[in-house]
Amino acid sequence: MMFARPLRARVRSGEIATSVRIWQRPQVKVGGCYPLLDGHIEVTRLQEVDLDDVTEAVAREGGFGSLAALMKTARHGRGERVFIVDFVFVGASDSGG
Repeated sequence: MMFARPLRARVRSGEIATSVRIWQRPQVKVGGCYPLLDGHIEVTRLQEVDLDDVTEAVAREGGFGSLAALMKTARHGRGERVFIVDFVFVGASDSGG
């Protein structure tokens, strides 16, 4: 999973542990590990939701100042299905390597 550059340090610190994604189909799976910075993201939950379920509060949880800012970033492809992805960041030192 990729994150906008301004969000990466906050993901790494654990401040951000959820992300809204708009995809054609799921691009991650629960339990999957995806490289980021000096570690990886481990997906703990994947939930498909209606676009109306994405609120200002959800946007703030994902590190955005507003729902409009989240949507500007999330709507960059042809996807129409909305997913909320919960995850943990595991640093290289956390995983024993």
